[in-house]
Amino acid sequence: GDGPALLYFHSFHDREGWPPLLERLARRFTVYAPFHPGVQGSDGVEGIDDIVDLALAYDELLGALGLDAAHLMGHFFGGMVAAEVAAICPGRARRLCLISPLGLWLDGKPVADVVILPPGDLDALLWADRESVAARAWRTLPQSDAENVAAQIEQIQRLAAMGKFVWPIPDKGLRKRLHRVTAPALILWGDGDRVNPPAYADEFAARIRQATVSMLPGGHMLHLECADAVAAAAQTFFQ
Repeated sequence: GDGPALLYFHSFHDREGWPPLLERLARRFTVYAPFHPGVQGSDGVEGIDDIVDLALAYDELLGALGLDAAHLMGHFFGGMVAAEVAAICPGRARRLCLISPLGLWLDGKPVADVVILPPGDLDALLWADRESVAARAWRTLPQSDAENVAAQIEQIQRLAAMGKFVWPIPDKGLRKRLHRVTAPALILWGDGDRVNPPAYADEFAARIRQATVSMLPGGHMLHLECADAVAAAAQTFFQ
C-alpha cells in the first residue's frame, strides 16, 4: 500500500499465519514485515541475542527506510518486540497495536498453567471454537509441520523435566520498561483465549500510559481466527 508506514512484528515460529492479515493491512498502509535477525538462535538463526539490541536494530532499520516514526504492530512474541521498540525508542512509534502479546509475569509466576498435550490435542487448548475454519486447518497441517510441533513439545517436556520451562515466555525485563511507552496503544485479545486469560490483557495494558484493551470473539490465534476483525480494529486505531 501507499498509506502510512506500518512495521509488523511476527512471532518467531509463525511463518504461515500472518500473511493473510498483512494482505488486509496492506490495503491501507505501507507494511514492512521483516524476519527477525534472531534472538538466542531462535529458529536456528545465529543473530542478535539481546532483546534491547534487537529493538535498537529495528531503530536502525526505520532510519534506513527513511522513517522518523511508524505504526508498530505484532502478535505473540512479535508483540513483545513491538512493545520493546516503543519503550526503548519511543520516538519511533506513532501508535502501538499488540495482538495477544506474551511474556509478562504476575506475582513472579507464569500467567498460564503449562499443559503438555500430544499434537493432535493442542487445538483444544488453542482454539475457542474447535470447529472454526482456522481450527480445522490446524488439525490438517502437513506432516512436516506436525513433526515440527511434535519436536517443540518434546523440547518443552525436556525443559519442564529439568525445571527450566516457563510459559509465557519470560519478559526479559519488558514489564519494567513498558512505562516508557508514550505512544497510544491498543491491546487486542480473544475473549475465548484459554492459553492466556483475558485478565492478562488488562495486566499488560495497565503498564502502558495510554493503553486500551479490545476483546475480540476468538481464542489465542486472533491473527488466524479473525483476521478481518483484527485488521478492522487496527485500521480504526491507526487512523
